[in-house]
Amino acid sequence: MKVVIIGGVAGGMSAATRLRRLDEHAEIVIFERGPYVSFANCGLPFYLSGEISERSDLVVQTEASLQARFNLDVRPNHEVAQILPAEHTVVVRHAGQLTRESYDKLILSPGAEPIMPELPGVTAANHVYALRNIPDLDRIMTGLQSERVRRVLVVGGGFIGLEVAENLKLSGLAVTVVEQAPHVLPTLDTEMAAFVETELQRNGVKVITDQALAVLEDDGQTAVLTDGTRLATDLTIMAVGVRPASQLAKTAGLSLGLKDGIVVNQHYQTSDPDIYAVGDAIVVKQQLNGQETLIPLASPANRQGRQVADNIAGLDHLNRGSLGTAIVRAFKLTAASTGFSEHQVQQLGLKHRVVHVRGNSHASYFPGGTPLTLKLIFDPDSGKIYGAQGIGAQGVDKRIDVLATAIKGGLTIADLPELELTYAPPFGSAKDPVNMLGYAAMNVAEGLSQTIQWSELPARLAAGWQVLDVRNPDELADGQFKQSRNIPLNQLRTRLGELDPQQPYVVSCFSGQRSYIAERLLRQHGFTVVNLDGAFALYHVVRPQELVYH
Repeated sequence: MKVVIIGGVAGGMSAATRLRRLDEHAEIVIFERGPYVSFANCGLPFYLSGEISERSDLVVQTEASLQARFNLDVRPNHEVAQILPAEHTVVVRHAGQLTRESYDKLILSPGAEPIMPELPGVTAANHVYALRNIPDLDRIMTGLQSERVRRVLVVGGGFIGLEVAENLKLSGLAVTVVEQAPHVLPTLDTEMAAFVETELQRNGVKVITDQALAVLEDDGQTAVLTDGTRLATDLTIMAVGVRPASQLAKTAGLSLGLKDGIVVNQHYQTSDPDIYAVGDAIVVKQQLNGQETLIPLASPANRQGRQVADNIAGLDHLNRGSLGTAIVRAFKLTAASTGFSEHQVQQLGLKHRVVHVRGNSHASYFPGGTPLTLKLIFDPDSGKIYGAQGIGAQGVDKRIDVLATAIKGGLTIADLPELELTYAPPFGSAKDPVNMLGYAAMNVAEGLSQTIQWSELPARLAAGWQVLDVRNPDELADGQFKQSRNIPLNQLRTRLGELDPQQPYVVSCFSGQRSYIAERLLRQHGFTVVNLDGAFALYHVVRPQELVYH
């Protein structure tokens, strides 16, 4: 059997090496149009600051090492120009010459290509780049070495844009990020992304949201935004997203779907049964609801590459879809997510509730712990977990990994308190924040707590509700809700007579734990009360302008 693979890196090379382990006698040929068939594209931004100091560390495997270990016929700088399905042949361009290569099975792993906006001045501008591979990185590094580069504009505030912004700022440059959405990291919800924006600004990165690049003038030295704002820039990085590199598949007559992604079945077969496809170029199923989506991430691509090799070798391993679990670092803060965001659930019209829990990366009494905030989106009737997000300096990856596993495994909110997670003071808490998410969600689902979200508070106040703040007096110096009433939790039971039984209250503390206790107390004494989910700790990040400071 002869298998030709178009494209290396995550999907293609995972397929090639797995297939060799399964079939020692197969002829496996990999065509890669670039010079590197196996490189760490996720590590590229970190070379900009020198955090990854050696360029060679970005090259995972070479043509020679793959030949020696796996007997693979790896051909870099070979671009497949055409697929001829009827002839089971591909046309390959190399060194100006066209040749033909036959195949029994063909695997497409062309990846995705960065979107370069077709805007006035972009094509003619100097020092405008995208970052997708090592040659892109080399061009950016050459541009940065110019003595006049002091200011950098990053267009796009997604994962790649923020990693680029962070590393360019760490290298000593003035960095501005422009994001068309209302906040950076559009895959996160507003209140969670607010933590990241604050961290970026704290470290000197200028963040402009709700604006897009409209024009580049002066050979790229001046960026004009959609509201007319003019920004001086010496170098511009386009990070507005990627799209499937599916042109080869299209000209071959293969079926395309969402945003021209390649349509595959559960065995990764395209509309031609002898042609398979994996990676960033394919349409996948969102595992939560089966809807078509695009998830251009390395982990799914590696998994798909292995599975397509299994299927070709006769092992029936199905494509079960993906959740889109992702993580990014912004200076000292980590942001991660899995599954649906609250915004996506709202768009889908799914019945849902949300809880936020603030905890510590490990036991609060053990030195070195840092706070983290977790968000859970779930169905209050079935307990199904739709998604989760996390923000913090440490321990976010661990918690989101657990929650992603819970979603994959079909666990519900009632299962989260039952998870037996490792505990010792340097590593976690006896009741881990993931366990606490489950407790909080169950309290809401079972009617023990009635919560409102940060976005709902202004409407409640306008309708005559009053905030009852149960923090201690010394905490109020950090900010107070307007026209709020303060009774510390430990005094609340003895001071109930000071409250108006006809007045509805929104109870809040710092993180939501004390206010839940206050809610239970007040409700059992006949008061109308709701708990502000996430409490002051969340509200003062997302809406600081609505608080009073003394």
